[in-house]
Amino acid sequence: MEKTHEAERPAPKIGVLRVDLPLTGMTCAACARRIERRLSKSEGVGSAAVNFATSRATVEYDPELTSLRELSAAVRDIGYGVLDVTADDARSVLGREEEARRAEARDLKRRLVVAVALSLPVLVISMSHGRIPLFDVSWINWLQLALTAPVVFYCGAPFYRGAWTALRHGAADMNTLIATGTGAAFLYSLVATIAPQLVTSNTASGVSMPTSAGAMSMAGEGARMTPVYFEAASVIIALILLGRLLEARARAGTADAVRKLLGLSPRTARVVREDGRHEEMLVEELMPGDLILVRPGEKVPTDGVVTEGRSSVDEAMLTGESLPVEKGPGDEVVGATFNRTGSFTFRATRVGRDTVLQQIVRMVEEAQGRRAPIARLADTVSGYFTPAVMCIAVVTFVAWFIAAPEGARLSAALIHAVSVLIIACPCALGLATPTAVMVGTGRGAEVGVLIRGGEALEIVQKVQTVVLDKTGTITEGRPGVTDVLASDGFDADELLRLAASVERASEHPLGEAFVRRAEERGLPLARVENFEALAGQGIEAEAEGRRVTVGNLKLMNARGVSVDGLGERAATLAAEAKTPVYVALDGRVAGLVAVADRVKAESSEAIAALKGLGLEVVMLTGDDRRTAEAVAREVGVERVLAEVLPEGKADAVKELQAEGKTVAMVGDGINDAPALAQADVGIAMGTGTDVAIEAADVTLVRGSLRGVVTAFALSRRTMRVIKQNLFWAFAYNALGIPLAAGLFYPFTGWTLTPVFASAAMALSSVSVVTNSLRLRRFKA
Repeated sequence: MEKTHEAERPAPKIGVLRVDLPLTGMTCAACARRIERRLSKSEGVGSAAVNFATSRATVEYDPELTSLRELSAAVRDIGYGVLDVTADDARSVLGREEEARRAEARDLKRRLVVAVALSLPVLVISMSHGRIPLFDVSWINWLQLALTAPVVFYCGAPFYRGAWTALRHGAADMNTLIATGTGAAFLYSLVATIAPQLVTSNTASGVSMPTSAGAMSMAGEGARMTPVYFEAASVIIALILLGRLLEARARAGTADAVRKLLGLSPRTARVVREDGRHEEMLVEELMPGDLILVRPGEKVPTDGVVTEGRSSVDEAMLTGESLPVEKGPGDEVVGATFNRTGSFTFRATRVGRDTVLQQIVRMVEEAQGRRAPIARLADTVSGYFTPAVMCIAVVTFVAWFIAAPEGARLSAALIHAVSVLIIACPCALGLATPTAVMVGTGRGAEVGVLIRGGEALEIVQKVQTVVLDKTGTITEGRPGVTDVLASDGFDADELLRLAASVERASEHPLGEAFVRRAEERGLPLARVENFEALAGQGIEAEAEGRRVTVGNLKLMNARGVSVDGLGERAATLAAEAKTPVYVALDGRVAGLVAVADRVKAESSEAIAALKGLGLEVVMLTGDDRRTAEAVAREVGVERVLAEVLPEGKADAVKELQAEGKTVAMVGDGINDAPALAQADVGIAMGTGTDVAIEAADVTLVRGSLRGVVTAFALSRRTMRVIKQNLFWAFAYNALGIPLAAGLFYPFTGWTLTPVFASAAMALSSVSVVTNSLRLRRFKA
């Protein structure tokens, strides 16, 4: 199967920079396409992608051919704004974007309040025509004009400015539709008020035709009926402003993930100076090498290495583990983790954008800016949508002008054309995919699953086969004691304590497993003398006056130690992929300690869950087949690819793809990187190497196989939401435009006034965003 994800794309050329430009002034997907085309055509730009939901443009450019100032100027030249991006801290950039959004919301709110206050009287007047005698006078049209003019020229000014900017550049967008529709209604009503004879029919029509809100005002007592549509212009602007405000608030919720991540980090740090005094500094001002004091109950300000003191640190934000981790001199600490009990001093090693937290934030932001392939249909449609709607509106006007009764031709044609222009807003279409991708990838980051954008999300839900690397993925990746078997007359804890005491002096990985298990059980280790390491066999030493021998059968035979009936049990342990180690005390066999790369506690459960999702699970390892099959039996994997050399792992993935399967590879080591890149989806354990993580589409921050299940479940849920959004966005326009055009009127009498069209348009955008926000309730 052809690889489609980021890892196989050509790497940016040396010297090419990538920048995210925070944008302002976009109102629909057509705006995003205009900016994207303008940036793509700029000299020195390799690629440009604009995300309408995040209001960001991601640009790769050659700094020798262009600059940030020129890129920003290109955007401003077509009528949009760009926020300053010179700051290096993600928090400050996000802060400026937040302030810009708040300013925009305040402006929308002011205009909305004015529009509602002035539109309501106009709406009441139009709906009360013919019912209240006071309104049957000619001056009432002038009152409506006085009330509507501020709404059009102040509250609707952004729409008209946007439409004019688009027109100057030979384009059309949502502002064009709104400005054309409301402008036509207002200008017609203005003429009808100032010179009613120009629009008044000489013959009254006896046919009832649809009007904006039933509004038909008298040009004079007993005179001919002169229709005005001031309420259409004013109420439409008010409803669109309301929709914009609701949409802005809803879209703000899609960025919660990044805000929550940044909110984990403290704002200040206590730096220890050479003279011993403490100085409180902003985290942004820290430098590598600074000594920082962390007290109980405080968060670690940045990444570093402990130099003095001991404490237990809660790393749940990074690993998901609820138990705190003991930290002492030489141990690494990560920024934003929580110090619980003791105080310690550490030396900063990574600050600013280099910290683990900032790298996670950067991955989330990049993911939210990447399109899903399914969005291409919406992008293509939105590019032609507005011109097509303008044509439909013209056809609608002409058709109604010809078909309507003579006395109502102009009013019927105008009403239906305006309704088409207003209801056909492409916002819902433009928001359908990016809002779901934003919320989905953001929620993934919160539960420890970093997904590299919409493309990875879409491919993950198509996967049929999941390949799991054994070491470090299914297993813990380090040897651990699995069994302690004591011979008659010996105590298992005493056996382990003495064996661990002599192994503490050894550098062998198996020895580390002995010591770790003894410490877990709280066994006090003895002082060791006369230590001797026997290459390829084991070790010997004296502890508490006893001679302790730890090693293989060869060592036991060399020392003349009879293993009695333990030989058969050792063979059984070996068949279970465990390494049996004999322990002898004073020349007599005391028991067996089995060591193995232990299976992670959650592996069996996670593999069963993957199978429950209908996925085939394959285990891939370089271990010998007997060991691999033993582990596979334990975790419930039927298909095993064993004795595969590191360079052969990518070929193994290719073979599975040759069977016509979409393959996901899960691994954590450097030798897994080629296979991760070859797979349709690469999933790296966050506890693994940087090389593996860089080659992957999905990173599991917590290093747990449960994260693989979460990634698949989240991907499927997100794609389901995207499809729902696209369906309703297309269905809305497929039904709304014909209804507004009056296509059903000859058969059912159904029609749609501009006021209701504007309400439906606003509701469609808000409903799409609200549907996407449901992903925030996704549970891992």
